[in-house]
Amino acid sequence: GSSAHLIKNLSASRRNSLLQELFDPNAGIGISYVRLTIGASDFSLEDYSYNDIPAGETDFNLQNFSLSKDADVISVMKQVVAVNPDIHIMGSPWSAPAWMKTNGSMKYVNGQANKLKEDCYEVYADYFVKYIQGYAAEGITIEAITPQNEPLYYTAGYPCMHMEAVEQINFVKNHLGPALQSASLNTKIIAYDHNWDNTAYAISVLNDAG
Repeated sequence: GSSAHLIKNLSASRRNSLLQELFDPNAGIGISYVRLTIGASDFSLEDYSYNDIPAGETDFNLQNFSLSKDADVISVMKQVVAVNPDIHIMGSPWSAPAWMKTNGSMKYVNGQANKLKEDCYEVYADYFVKYIQGYAAEGITIEAITPQNEPLYYTAGYPCMHMEAVEQINFVKNHLGPALQSASLNTKIIAYDHNWDNTAYAISVLNDAG
């Protein structure tokens, strides 16, 4: 988000030159893989999700879903795709919308459980689908997603969310995977988006037959 904001505010000539240097496989260094945040991260200008509603309210039909806060990211990524149509893009969320979470916040709050509510697994899967479809409508293909950025680091003062391996298995197997299939999306799901020193989490997810 912050990178897109800075790039967007360059002059057209400087922006075009920079994107050529970064992403053109012939005239530049040819960056081939980009990781985008699904909603806000600690590198965003503000905390937001694509479905922010007043505290105490819910929106299980995602009627208030909007990618408007991603305007800078979408604008820059459209230019990136124009420079390198073969770019690979992965999306990762730092947090579900606050109303879907046990602590009612996108951040960690005073020792409270910071997880996805069990009754929100299905709507959160739909949230991913709308994100992928929304970016596709802008000409940007999200090739892969991860269910959660740093699922075992959930005490930050910025958007974060706790998701144990057994919870990720449940979410992917029973909600996210079926939602992608139902929407005829072949988006890849990458497990355990976190540090490489913990292989047990990823192995437990991948060992589940479902």
